[in-house]
Amino acid sequence: MMVLIVGLILFLGVHLLPTSPELRDALKERIGETPYKILFSLLSLAGLVVIVLGFHKLQIHPGKNPILWDPPIWTRHIAVALMLPAMILLVASLIPSRIRTVTRHPMLIAIKTWALAHLLANGDLAALLLFGSFLAFAVYDRISVKKRGAAGPLGNAKPASALNDVLVVVIGVGLYAALLLGGHQWLIGVSPMPELG
Repeated sequence: MMVLIVGLILFLGVHLLPTSPELRDALKERIGETPYKILFSLLSLAGLVVIVLGFHKLQIHPGKNPILWDPPIWTRHIAVALMLPAMILLVASLIPSRIRTVTRHPMLIAIKTWALAHLLANGDLAALLLFGSFLAFAVYDRISVKKRGAAGPLGNAKPASALNDVLVVVIGVGLYAALLLGGHQWLIGVSPMPELG
């Protein structure tokens, strides 16, 4: 559990930095823009790796991960359904498209949808910590983004043609299918649809 908590503190702590423009700009001024970006990326990656390792370890050692409640099976079906738009929105945050323009901050919507889906389908302490933390962070960051007027990872990239919308949907559906057909099991150690085997 401690590994998961350390990963969450590292990853979300680093991502809180951009929500304080004064602190972020002071750090950039002190160490330089490029070193700041490199350090931000490395710490984010390290935090993410520690989160995945910690969560995976708790899934394969259930005795260390107390069950707080037992969600009914239908919540898993809702979670599986919610993950399709979450994957499409995740891709939309990285490719200029009308989907991105309409949703404004598709990455944050994707994180909130992903976290909510997983909170519905899981009743263990590790899931509550992981997905609850990300949901709280995404809500906080959305409020912060609105106050700061931040444009997201692609800045103010112009909406592209309808082809990019199709590309976003196709890649999102492909990512979703890859996770359902073994990617989630391989990465996390848990099948998102255990009733199918």
